[in-house]
Amino acid sequence: MRCSKCGTNNPSANNFCAKCGNALTKPCTKCKAENPPTSDFCGKCGAPLTNGAGAAAVTSSSQWSASSVRVAPESSSPEALDGERKTITALFADIKGSMELMEELDPEEARAIIDPALQIMIEAIGRYAGYVVQSTGDGIFALFGAPVAHEDHPQRALYAALRLQEELKRYSDRMRQEGRLPLQARVGVNTGEVVVRSIQTGDAHTEYTPIGHTANLASRMQVLAPIGSIAATEQVRKLCEGYFLFNGLGPTKVKGVSEPVNVYEVTGLGPLRTRLQRAAGRGLTKFVGREREMEVLRHAAAMARDGHGQIAVAMAVAGSGKSRLFLEFSHQRGRLYGARSVLSLSRQGQRLPSRHRFVAQLFQDRLGR
Repeated sequence: MRCSKCGTNNPSANNFCAKCGNALTKPCTKCKAENPPTSDFCGKCGAPLTNGAGAAAVTSSSQWSASSVRVAPESSSPEALDGERKTITALFADIKGSMELMEELDPEEARAIIDPALQIMIEAIGRYAGYVVQSTGDGIFALFGAPVAHEDHPQRALYAALRLQEELKRYSDRMRQEGRLPLQARVGVNTGEVVVRSIQTGDAHTEYTPIGHTANLASRMQVLAPIGSIAATEQVRKLCEGYFLFNGLGPTKVKGVSEPVNVYEVTGLGPLRTRLQRAAGRGLTKFVGREREMEVLRHAAAMARDGHGQIAVAMAVAGSGKSRLFLEFSHQRGRLYGARSVLSLSRQGQRLPSRHRFVAQLFQDRLGR
């Protein structure tokens, strides 16, 4: 290990230069950051560190072989992505009949047809903060909930799948108008636990991939999906029921799975938009406390009723009950224009003062109705 101060070569076990006493560091060959001598991976970019004088002992990126693929060991750092256990939603999308479609086409012509379809898929995934693990040539494999965690990752995956199918249908219609064969895709979705880790497959290329049954089953769902539709597992249905509409396709024997798997076709959006609506449908717990906050809302409503515009804002950390507070207030009676009364009159088409229409819209947006 070469000292950055005096240039003396030191044994790799040294922490300090034997000649000048300077603290030795390991330079990262990827981002050039300096790291402590005991580090095995760069603290800035995560790249493996070598024990030589900064020279990368890796195979050239043009030589793809088993020896050029290195799996990074698990790190004790909580920020590391290697070997992390996560609950994710995996999505596979594939163009149906792409081989038959491209059989009679020149590769350049096939690319001109397939590439826009792949771009539609990638944009749909990105719109809902998904991560495209890889392109399969005529399809994609994507994750939701990793590397960036989202508590609603199953819903995000289905929103992306529906958008993907809608945009592909428009693209297919344009192709049909041009006299070409239409494109149709199948999408498979599954939610479950995996171990995700980084694999360095070349000089400067790192893949973030999951290992586990969850991703494999999502791939099987894609194969089982009716053409132009989305197939999901029982786990996805349980987590997304109400937000989306499901049509049961019955138990299906899946390759690699000992027991039949219940498969569901996602047919569209459901009536629910918020978690509060879903909780209300199941039955809410008794509302206790919040007398002071309720009194503030009652006062604001009374002032607005008398012609003095008011704005009431509830600010708190997530999960502390802001939505429930507004829901309970909307249920209260005894006011000329309580929130629920305003919404009811507005839905019946009755003419309301502008300030009341504004309040009604606020409650409507907040409650997701």
